[in-house]
This record gives sequence, C-alpha cells and structure tokens, in this order.
Amino acid sequence: MITEIMMMGAPAAAAAEAASGITGSITTLGAAGAALGVGLIGSKAVEAVGRNPGAFGNILTIGIIAMALAEGLGILSFFLGK
Repeated sequence: MITEIMMMGAPAAAAAEAASGITGSITTLGAAGAALGVGLIGSKAVEAVGRNPGAFGNILTIGIIAMALAEGLGILSFFLGK
C-alpha cells in the first residue's frame, strides 16, 4: 500500500517540475498582452479623434491613462514571472 501511495505522488512531482518553467511564459504573455493593449488603445483613440476632432484633448488624456494601466499590467507580469 505504501508503494501505491508513493506511485500516486510521482505524477504530482513531475507536474511541479514542469510548472517551474512556466515563469518565462507568464512574462512573455504579459508583455504581449500589454503590447496588444497599447496598440488597440492607440488605434481606437485615432478612430475616435477622426470621428470627433473637437474631443482630441479628452481622448488623449483617457488614452494615456489607459495605456499606462496596460503597461502597468505588463510590468506586473514581469515581476511576478521572476
């Protein structure tokens, strides 16, 4: 019975060893997500200014804040991945 219990723990140990290499993937996904977020925010801001040029200042302010938040999440994933 003890050998059966030991054999049941082997897949968990292998899974834990495999999960140790995930940190690079988390960092890469976080950076890619931040880049996509900034790109989408920028493109939508350009579209919004094209539709209503008079709202340029408000759109710029909101766009910069949103881009900073997206970049913040990318930096957070970088530190969590380390």
